Amino acid sequence: MSERPIVVVGAGLAGLRAAEELRRGGYSGGLVLVGDEARLPYDRPPLSKQFVRGETDDTTLRPAEFFAEKDIELRLDAAATGVDTAARQVRLADGDVLDYDQLIIATGLRPKRIPGLPAVSGVHVLRRHDDAVALRDELARASRAVVVGAGFIGCEVTASLRTRGVDVVLVEPQPQPLAASLGAEVGGLVARLHRAEGVDLRCGTGMDSLVVEGDSVAGVRLSDGTEVAAELVVIGVGSVPVTDWLAGSGIPLAEPAAGGGVLADEVGRTAVDGVWAIGDVAAWRHPTGRHKRVEHWTNAGEQAQLLTAALLGTDPPAAARVPYVWSDQYDLKIQVLGTPAAADEVRLIEDDGRKFLAHYFADGTLTAVIGAGKTGAVMKMRAQLAAAATPVP
Repeated sequence: MSERPIVVVGAGLAGLRAAEELRRGGYSGGLVLVGDEARLPYDRPPLSKQFVRGETDDTTLRPAEFFAEKDIELRLDAAATGVDTAARQVRLADGDVLDYDQLIIATGLRPKRIPGLPAVSGVHVLRRHDDAVALRDELARASRAVVVGAGFIGCEVTASLRTRGVDVVLVEPQPQPLAASLGAEVGGLVARLHRAEGVDLRCGTGMDSLVVEGDSVAGVRLSDGTEVAAELVVIGVGSVPVTDWLAGSGIPLAEPAAGGGVLADEVGRTAVDGVWAIGDVAAWRHPTGRHKRVEHWTNAGEQAQLLTAALLGTDPPAAARVPYVWSDQYDLKIQVLGTPAAADEVRLIEDDGRKFLAHYFADGTLTAVIGAGKTGAVMKMRAQLAAAATPVP
C-alpha cells in the first residue's frame, strides 16, 4: 500500500459515506476528506424542510470526535481548484497541494442560476447550509413568496413556507409539478396537494424578471406578462455537477446535454488510473450501457459500498439495488421507488383525493412505484422491482 493517502474531495453525504466504508472495509492508511464549507459534513434534505421551518438547528451527520476516532483527516473550508493526475496531486484554494494514492471525487452539485438577475436581498437558492440560514432569516419577515421551479426542492420549500403561513405562488414552466421526472398524471396529483394547501400554482409559465424596490425584491414578472408581489423569491430550477475544478485534468466528463458529471463504470472507477467518482457528481455506467447520474440520498451509501469494495479488492454487496428517493411535503411522504420515466404507462392503484399509489410500466415491465402517504404499499414492491421483470396482467 502506498504511503500516500486516499483523498476524498467533497465532504457531503457521498464523500462521508465513502470514507466510512473505507474504514469499515479494513483500510487503515491515510484518509483525507476535503470540503469547501467550514462546517462538519451535514445532511442536506432537512434544509428545505425542518431546518428552514425552524424546527431544528443541527443537521450534522457525524460529530468531530467521529473523525478523530476513525483517523480521518478533515480539510474543511478548502475548495479543490485542480488535479494533476500524473503527479497524483490535488490543488486547494488555500494554496496547499495534497498528494494522493487514490482520489475519490464527490463534489456534488451547485444550483443553477438564472442569468441576468440583479443582486438584491430576498432572492434565494437552496443547496448549502448558509443558503438555508439566509432563507430562514428572511422567512421570519415575509408574508408573500414566489417559488420558481416545481421540482422536489421547489415543492418542499413551498410546503415549508405554507406551513409557516406564507402566501406562496409556485411557478413551473412544465404542465404540472415534477412532470419532467414523474409524468403529467402523477404531477397532477402533486399539484392537487399543493392547491389544497392554498398554494397559487401557475404551470406553463416561468419567471421573466424581478421587480425591485431599492435593494430588495418586491415581486416577479412572469413570462405570461403577469406580475406577482413578493418579499421573498426562491429559485429552484435545477442543479449542475461541480466539475469545473477538473478542467485540464484529463478526467472524462459527460456532455452537459447528457446531464454532465464525471464518467465512471458501474463501481465508480474512471478511465484515469487511481481516480473514482461517487454521488450526485458521478455519471456511473448502468446495465443499459448508458451513463447516468442518480441524485438520490440512498444512492450515496449504496455507491460507497460498491466503490470501496472495488477499490479495496473485497466482495461487493450482493443485494440488488433499487433506486429510492422520498420527499416530505406537508403531512405526506412522497416516495419514488424504481426508475420512473415521463413516457411510462401509469396505473393509478389507489387515490383517496390526497394520498395515492401509482405503478409505472414500460414495455410490460414494472419500472417504478410512487406513493404519497403509502409507505407500506410502496416498499413492499421492492422485490418485484429488483427482479425487473413484472409482466402487465
